[in-house]
Amino acid sequence: MSAPIAIKGNKEGLRLMLAEDAPWDEVMAALRSQLERGTEFFHGAELTIDVGDRAVQDGELSGLLALMHEHGLQPSALATNSREGRSAGRSAGIATRPTNRHVPTPQPSGETDAALMVARTLRSGQVLRHHAHVTIVGDVNPGAEVIAGGSVLVWGRLRGTVHAGALGDSSAFVCALELMPSLLRIADTMARQPDQRPAGPETARIKDGQIEVEQWEAGKTRA
Repeated sequence: MSAPIAIKGNKEGLRLMLAEDAPWDEVMAALRSQLERGTEFFHGAELTIDVGDRAVQDGELSGLLALMHEHGLQPSALATNSREGRSAGRSAGIATRPTNRHVPTPQPSGETDAALMVARTLRSGQVLRHHAHVTIVGDVNPGAEVIAGGSVLVWGRLRGTVHAGALGDSSAFVCALELMPSLLRIADTMARQPDQRPAGPETARIKDGQIEVEQWEAGKTRA
């Protein structure tokens, strides 16, 4: 692993992977930095803590859990192959299970960024959270929320809340056939839509430090 931590996602949810050979203080510093950059993305999320073969100790795990709790994260399980890790998990009251992080997982061509497609309408009270790009075939109704680490494309009406680039990616954008969100945010930049806008597909992206909305044209979703 090239970095002290990595946060990945799949159909089973989010997974926090800790480097097995990085100093613990570097692991904690990297996690704190990541959580501070993606406060809204992580708040209320559940994830599996994957320590691999690392012999994590009780005090280390308790410190990590305290940092997660500070940012609204909920641990769903501890994936570990070490006796120390299993013991620390039991002491913390977290379910433990073996990890197979060293077994390569083949990915289809073009799917390396783990983009998510959802073919349904999001209704009021529903929250869709994903670490990469999100495409929704349906509407995002008022009261629904989409939080994505990458860009968000909605093949329908977007009238709820949307946060693209929630992990700090200011190059992310939001596209919708009808772009009328109650609140739109890209990375750390926020904008509210005016009461009335011209009908038609539109794209929102950051330009010169502000969110600008323009007509959505095929082939022009990237800068």
